[in-house]
Amino acid sequence: MRCTLGVDVGTSSSKGVLVDDAGRILATAVLEHEVRRPHPGWVEMDGRIWWDEFVAITHELRAQCPDAEIAAVGVSGMGPCVLLADDDDVPVRPAILYGVDTRSGAQIDRITAELGPEAITAIGGSPLTSQAGGPKIAWIAEEEPDSYARARRLYMPASFLARRLTGAYVLDHQSASQTSPLYDVERGAWHEPWWDRIAPGIERPALRWAGDIAGWVTDAAADATGLQAGTPVIAGTIDAWTEAVSVGAHEVGDLMLMYGTTMFLIATGAHTLRTPSMWTTVGAFEGTRNLAGGLATSGALTAWLRDLTSADYPTLLAEAAASGPGARGLAMLPYFAGERTPIQDPDARGVIAGLTLAHTRGDLYRAALEATALGVRHNVETMRAAGADIRRIVAVGGGTQGQLWLQIVSDATGLTQQVPQTTIGASYGAAFLAATATTAPGTEPRIAEWNPVVATITPNSATSAVYDALFDRYLRLYTGTTDVVHELAGTQREEVFA
Repeated sequence: MRCTLGVDVGTSSSKGVLVDDAGRILATAVLEHEVRRPHPGWVEMDGRIWWDEFVAITHELRAQCPDAEIAAVGVSGMGPCVLLADDDDVPVRPAILYGVDTRSGAQIDRITAELGPEAITAIGGSPLTSQAGGPKIAWIAEEEPDSYARARRLYMPASFLARRLTGAYVLDHQSASQTSPLYDVERGAWHEPWWDRIAPGIERPALRWAGDIAGWVTDAAADATGLQAGTPVIAGTIDAWTEAVSVGAHEVGDLMLMYGTTMFLIATGAHTLRTPSMWTTVGAFEGTRNLAGGLATSGALTAWLRDLTSADYPTLLAEAAASGPGARGLAMLPYFAGERTPIQDPDARGVIAGLTLAHTRGDLYRAALEATALGVRHNVETMRAAGADIRRIVAVGGGTQGQLWLQIVSDATGLTQQVPQTTIGASYGAAFLAATATTAPGTEPRIAEWNPVVATITPNSATSAVYDALFDRYLRLYTGTTDVVHELAGTQREEVFA
């Protein structure tokens, strides 16, 4: 049976899927892993895990479906990450993850001052923030010079897998556009003067689009994985963009909401939009532009509450539903790991306001769900103020399995959400891209046929007044607590580094 393999390396797990020519899922596999947080604001991972888990997942999927003829391989992964490797492609240190890792603040300030904020925005699309890859590279060069001296190549999860599978050293345009300020979003090419200045000694990877074939499985990779030598492998891209592909939310006017460990939003348009508090990138496909944003916590926050209260998710969801809109007078800021967009504040921290002895864990869990929903609203309003034309909202990710969370987001934002049949996420999108890349012209699969919409979540107008008032409090709670919270963040750093 002809099929395609899709593997995605995420923040908390790697997922794999085998999909047939009609988009039916034949087999799935998941391997969980953990990030390392050695200091406040540091989030990193041993990049060698990515290949090890790819190999293990591929063997597991082939064992589940021994008759599968894997015609192509799709890869995807969290990002933008910075994994520097030596001449032998051995990582010189753990990978520094995307915007949840906020260690490069000094480099952001220095590079911005040296290059100028207007020039950075004109070339790279966005101001430098904790999401940008360039300052993370500079941090390694400045803080760990011995490691940097051995570094020769730059990888993200998808490109690292493509390298191990095919020997090709490539990076897709979308991922490259998040290594700001090293990539020119208008020219669609590396900005060589700034690359040589910020990443000296690092070879520039060849640029490809997400669905382009990066290369073909080598004999060595075939021996390790059991894949057939010569099998084509796509370049792949960052998981959020691959998730958008998996649900068909990559057309002009679309907005994708990814419910995962973090919450991610991608609005797609035909023209470049710039705003200081969001991320301007190129799209997964040639000719598209994105305005993107992300919450630093989402599923990570609900998992924290689950672990803290020793209750399972069904129990917490039932209790949160009973709590009702407004969580019986609680307001929460979800900034437990700092915050990315639109406030771009790595020193933000979680705040719970209004607590009394009468409040329950269900109220707290409801307040957490509402906090993430209000964070989505804050991002959407910022995108629209920048000129984003949002016509269709598609939800994807593990959080879509819970009706309550979806309904709260629709109620808090006033947005209707479409939920597709398959919400397994980026691994499915990677398999689709691989199928498209290896299908004869004119017979390419259509994601609307692979993965049709099966549910629509509409806002409940009866709750609009509650959430309008709560959103106002949400905004004022942040501004009203910022000074104290920043002092506490500084104390946290001092205690760790003392």
